[in-house]
Amino acid sequence: MTAPAPAVTAADVATLRVTGKQRRADGVLTLDLASPTGGRLRDWTPGSHVDLLLPNGLTRQYSLCGDRWDPTTYRVGVLREPSGRGGSAFVHDELAVGDLVGVGGPRNNFPLVPSERYLFVAGGIGITPILPMVHQAELLGADWRLLYGGRRRASMAFLDELAGYGDRVLARPEDEHGLLDLAGFLGEPRTGVRVYACGPAPLLAAVERACAGWPPHALRTERFVGAELGAPTRDGAFQVELARSGTTVTVSPGTTVLDALAGAGVEVLSSCRGGVCGTCETGVLAGRPDHRDSLLDDDERAANDCMYVCVSRSRDPRLVLDL
Repeated sequence: MTAPAPAVTAADVATLRVTGKQRRADGVLTLDLASPTGGRLRDWTPGSHVDLLLPNGLTRQYSLCGDRWDPTTYRVGVLREPSGRGGSAFVHDELAVGDLVGVGGPRNNFPLVPSERYLFVAGGIGITPILPMVHQAELLGADWRLLYGGRRRASMAFLDELAGYGDRVLARPEDEHGLLDLAGFLGEPRTGVRVYACGPAPLLAAVERACAGWPPHALRTERFVGAELGAPTRDGAFQVELARSGTTVTVSPGTTVLDALAGAGVEVLSSCRGGVCGTCETGVLAGRPDHRDSLLDDDERAANDCMYVCVSRSRDPRLVLDL
């Protein structure tokens, strides 16, 4: 479950050095990040991600995929996105070993909860948050299996690390096996099993359909892009009161809460601007948000104690935020 937390501030951003850069597959590389002084980094758990504040001014969110028991190094995997907004291209082409970057977090919107059995499904770069989960499940002695797909074997990162798990890992490149056999892998709905999936939107939609009859909360997913949504609940403007300063900001139609706050001089760290990374999570003290993210589950939305200001709006004429 995602725990309500105030939005990330500059105090939550550490300056780390790129200590390693390694190609892992076609279009995929990993970065190793460490403190310039060699100090201990913040602890993290499987499913965690960090915000990378790049020297070119862009901020991007990446899953931690290294050894969580290594207190001095973070590892992230970066897919080169030809149609992206420039972040992955900068990392691949310009960021070099020795460069300094800002790192916000870690935060975890995709936690691995206790279970006797896990079924993991990963597509492409979606293997990055799943990889530490596999390591943790193995460490705990849980029964687990992984179905890992990609367009081609050469584009599938970390196959060398996963090979040691033998037949618990099913690597299924599309050009060799076709689309993933989700029904055969998942089997019949049953209790005592947690399903974790990360990958492109069509894969996640297929997993959700395959798990439609499973017990509530059996499936957890992490998305790269937000799910398609209908029109906002409110057509008109609404007021956002900032409890710490007493300032009131008007959010007009067509303007995000994030941008309205920035226009009033209130900076909230953000990354994806699509409601998928959790960077801009902000506490809600009063009012009902119109949740439009792809992170919170139904119970978390009903609590109305946090929102992602990059996409979510208000059901009421007034919201009070913990800012």
